[in-house]
Amino acid sequence: MRHDIVIIGGGPAGLAAAISAREAGVEDVLILEREQELGGILNQCIHNGFGLHTFQEELTGPEYAARYIEKAQALGIPAQLGATVIDLAREDGVLTVTCVSRQAGLQCIQAGAVVLCMGCRERPRGALNIPGCRPAGIFSAGTAQRLVNREGYLPGRKVVILGSGDIGLIMARRMTLEGAQVQCVAEIQPYSGGLKRNIVQCLDDYGIPLKLSHTVVDIRGKERVEGVTIAAVDDRMQPIPGTEEDIPCDTLLLSVGLIPENELSRQIGVEISPATNGPRVNESLETSIPGVFACGNVLHVHDLVDYVSEEAEQAGRNAARAVLGQSAETGREIPLSPTGAIRYTVPATLDPARMQETLTVRFRVKETVKSGQIRVLLDGKEVLRRNRPIMAPGEMEQAVLKKEWFTGTEQTLEVWAGPREGGNTNG
Repeated sequence: MRHDIVIIGGGPAGLAAAISAREAGVEDVLILEREQELGGILNQCIHNGFGLHTFQEELTGPEYAARYIEKAQALGIPAQLGATVIDLAREDGVLTVTCVSRQAGLQCIQAGAVVLCMGCRERPRGALNIPGCRPAGIFSAGTAQRLVNREGYLPGRKVVILGSGDIGLIMARRMTLEGAQVQCVAEIQPYSGGLKRNIVQCLDDYGIPLKLSHTVVDIRGKERVEGVTIAAVDDRMQPIPGTEEDIPCDTLLLSVGLIPENELSRQIGVEISPATNGPRVNESLETSIPGVFACGNVLHVHDLVDYVSEEAEQAGRNAARAVLGQSAETGREIPLSPTGAIRYTVPATLDPARMQETLTVRFRVKETVKSGQIRVLLDGKEVLRRNRPIMAPGEMEQAVLKKEWFTGTEQTLEVWAGPREGGNTNG
């Protein structure tokens, strides 16, 4: 079998990439999705707040997904459901996707280009090294979300949440609305990992305490969780003796970070960024393997699905240009250097010859910056300066670059964020 473009993943990124590739002129696009329906994680996100950027209206997760599913179906884009990709390889310049499904069995599909849209997974308890027993009642926040929203099952009645990622914050509200008592949300960092709006709408509005610089140091219970012990931590993330607090509960939800699903990326030899655990990509969202593109949460964890869709449209469009032979001649790639308080940038490199008229560079800061500023410097010359009242690790920032700034002779491109003169940082 052969297809011009194969999209791995049928969530919001995969759908947007497939639609964009089709609209860019590639007729032969195939979506491979391991679940039995398209839409990905959005199908269990029944809260609203989606689509404000993309559709200029507030939608639930399933409503947002339905918009893209309907458009993909109207364009006649085929999707194989229940198809799990088990291998991705490139030999003699040919990309081969191997997948297995109950309906079609084992398939080897050659592709002109591949777009990675596998999303991300939750970090499990095993990665946290929490001491104590291993009773029933410990769930990742996403698993609890699926149980409540799709299966109609309430995981527990008295809940402690470890980690203040957006899923954990949203589940604090959801469990409360279903009649559970959320005792507290404990966060090991001195700042929340979620959006400010979710802290206000999901915790503050329901009187749920957020304990920053705290973590779980013990779990009690043999058959079922009976309680947990939390303690304050120092600046080295070590529990402080004497600060222990015992909290009775029957359920512990873990919202301790998301990890991009990059087993297939590593399998084919894609260069992975240690900062994001996702592929390093250029301005076209192409990885270090020619013809392999990446977007969405498999690239870096986003806080808004609208940004996932926007990024995926760019990846699908560039994959189509590659297949149609419309990509510009490769010039000299300029590395983007994240400096100041910035952890990473996406993309990591830029070739002005392939760049569109504008390019959105997205990044996260390492620490909270109040009275902040974003600056972009080309060969040391400032081409962009933008003030920000506050920048936090839980919220993605961006800078828009213009092609007209580049002459083709630039050696360095620096993206900087930090306090403006008279500002300050809070770690």
